Amino acid sequence: MIQTHLYPSAKVAIVGTGFVGSTAAYALMINGAASEIALIDVNKNKAEGEALDLRHCMQFTHSVNIVAGDDFALVRDAAVVIIAAGVAQKPGQSRLELLKTNVAIFNDIVPRIVQHNPNCTLLVVTNPLDVLTYLTLKLSGFPSCRVLGTGTVLDTARFRYLIGTHFEISPKDVVAYVLGEHGDSEFMWLSQANIAGIPLGELPGYSLKLMQQIHQETRDVVYQIIDKKGATYYAIALVIAKIVRAIILDQSRVFTVSTLIEDLYGVRDVCLSVPTVVRKNGVCQRLPLILSEEEQQQFRRSAKLVCDAIEQALGAQ
Repeated sequence: MIQTHLYPSAKVAIVGTGFVGSTAAYALMINGAASEIALIDVNKNKAEGEALDLRHCMQFTHSVNIVAGDDFALVRDAAVVIIAAGVAQKPGQSRLELLKTNVAIFNDIVPRIVQHNPNCTLLVVTNPLDVLTYLTLKLSGFPSCRVLGTGTVLDTARFRYLIGTHFEISPKDVVAYVLGEHGDSEFMWLSQANIAGIPLGELPGYSLKLMQQIHQETRDVVYQIIDKKGATYYAIALVIAKIVRAIILDQSRVFTVSTLIEDLYGVRDVCLSVPTVVRKNGVCQRLPLILSEEEQQQFRRSAKLVCDAIEQALGAQ
């Protein structure tokens, strides 16, 4: 059994204690990989209030030291720093429409994180995810293996849930991924999707129309959630906890996190989601990506949209 104390640091810092940041802290407490959680927010009272509430969970969870405040020195010695700060997506608003405001926020906070902790792994959660992951990479000066975004891990979970529901199979036994942008240009990696090694196309009840409907629901369900309850935070908090656990415990888990694409199907110098091995010190290995001709076109289209947004972001600095 792996013990967290065998690792140099099991401290996790979360910058931004809104719905996502605070729920991620709660998920991390239950998850048990972190020995210390630091909450940092420009609203000091909010961070301290969340910490106080979380400390009262201690009888029912793993023992975790919770610290909080508005001082970025709190990120010191953290193995992973989660960036969840920024303006949240509003009903009817696309992720890319958040760009200008959140770029300004990242221009402020990323250098302050690096000042106090130049050796951490940075995990970006804020939207537009791929653009801000790329911006974080450039602002931090870190090697690309230590900067990643949550990417399409949640989109993939939604995709598997919907496939499993249709075929009456647990989503845990569905092998299917959503790739590209965490946003409207994301696409199904349908050519390699399967259940127990059986290609989806060979299963009774399969049709391309069905998969297009499932893809549309996967892509658009976030807007339904935001419209109905104002924000999404439970599922993404669990995504964050799983990724952080993989880093701290050196688990070599495969996630479709957003990382720097250096040269893949003609795509380069952009952050997008592809199956990637996540272990200690972040992203250490990318698996071979076999795309059909149509999927290659979708991948390049997704890259073009994110690259255009990155140019806007860099122009807004």
